Amino acid sequence: MSGEQALVQRLAELQLRLQHLDAMYRAREEDVHVLSQHLSQLLVDSLSAGGLTPEAKSLLRNLTGLAPPPPAGHLLRLPSAYHFLPHLLLNPNSLRPAYSISKGRTGVSVVMGVPTVKREVQSYLLSTLQNLLDSMSLEEKEDAIIVVFIAETDEEYVLQVANEIKEHFEAELNSGLVEVISPPASYYPDMGRLRTTLGDSPERVRWRTKQNLDFAFLMMYSQPKAMFYIQLEDDILAKQHFLTTMKSVALERIANRKAWFVLDFCQLGFIGKMFRCVELPWLVQFFFMFYNDKPVDWLLDHLIHTKSCNLDKDYKHCKKAKDELWIHYKPSLFQHIGTHSSLKGKVQKLKDKQFGKVRLFFPHNNPDAVALSEIKAYKQYTLKRAYMGETFFWGLLPQPGDRLWFKFTTPLMMKRYIFRSGNAEHPSDRFYNTTIEVLPLLQPSNQYESYNITNDGFVIIGKFDSMGLAEGKVDPKLGAIKEMRLTVHSESDNWAILSEVNYSFDV
Repeated sequence: MSGEQALVQRLAELQLRLQHLDAMYRAREEDVHVLSQHLSQLLVDSLSAGGLTPEAKSLLRNLTGLAPPPPAGHLLRLPSAYHFLPHLLLNPNSLRPAYSISKGRTGVSVVMGVPTVKREVQSYLLSTLQNLLDSMSLEEKEDAIIVVFIAETDEEYVLQVANEIKEHFEAELNSGLVEVISPPASYYPDMGRLRTTLGDSPERVRWRTKQNLDFAFLMMYSQPKAMFYIQLEDDILAKQHFLTTMKSVALERIANRKAWFVLDFCQLGFIGKMFRCVELPWLVQFFFMFYNDKPVDWLLDHLIHTKSCNLDKDYKHCKKAKDELWIHYKPSLFQHIGTHSSLKGKVQKLKDKQFGKVRLFFPHNNPDAVALSEIKAYKQYTLKRAYMGETFFWGLLPQPGDRLWFKFTTPLMMKRYIFRSGNAEHPSDRFYNTTIEVLPLLQPSNQYESYNITNDGFVIIGKFDSMGLAEGKVDPKLGAIKEMRLTVHSESDNWAILSEVNYSFDV
């Protein structure tokens, strides 16, 4: 980027920040106005009742800075969320998170919303968060927030997910990069009284209605934190430095005074949709108006249609007008990896063809060895081919005591090892409760006292973590290694993928 381009982009960013600050000022001004109306009404009521001292009357007049309001019949009131969701008036905490982990980071360029719900088959959330973080540079991390919205009201489940996030992403939580929230039960209307629309089953109507309300809550929470909002899902992959690309595209259009409402960086559903935070109230209000009527991606389409299409023109003209506000970026920056939808019984196999190929294994030039497995391989995904770097190993339902062996042709002075399980398309097919063991060329002696040793002389040097990764150093005191193996210690509900086997060693 040239110096002139950088300056133009910086000016666009400052312009957007000014718009954001203005929107926040107007929101605070609205709060003060509403409070003033309430205080003024209190003044009128108190004067009528004769219950205030002259000093109190004077204080209230000075505090409001307003004359007493006209009679109630002449006071106009703007519509709000309460018109469409009147049940929210029953509980003052309905629009506050029931659970929250936040360091209060604000003033960043981008806030990402990641809603997650309980899935009956498998959860992709931790893998998605890890992928997002791995795909971001340090500079991007310092200028962003990821808000994980646990869209459930079961307190036990919310705490379970939150604790998993704490365990794996403690540093990101402490820095303010990652936040976790959940909604109060009082936020949702009576889901048993929804209207059935579009010929959908009651279960599907409840599912898409809740999704509309979930997105609205997440957007309302995220809006004051940044200039741009990106809607994501909990079962996706992202390309490297996706934030820099998205921000650059947005600022370029702003600098060139090109209109847009949504920048679309994925062709599927509501994934990778980018909005200016100052314009999120349009969406939130629209979602509240029609939350019971249509799915969230349809509502976005209808909003764009309403903003851009001329009823006097034909479909072709309408599509062209919509394309000027809904900008599709290629190639896609996100890919959907989940197979099992949060809607019970729904299998979601859609893939974004614009994303390109997903890396499913990591080949290495490993030393000569015989690779053996007691876990039956699926089709051509054998351990031998995985060790040779031709594909990944995919084994059927590991059982306690199952082992994978690597018997080296020549004993190695091994320095480090990496075993990676699961892959982008099947992140839950990992090795769980599985140890890494080596068989030294020389029999165990007193120098191995700090290690646990199996009955057949293997030294346990590590294990897979909950993210499916096992890596570590090999103590040089162990000497040359002639065999290495993985031993499974508990039954698994999933198949197991070994997507990377790598050693570093002295020649």
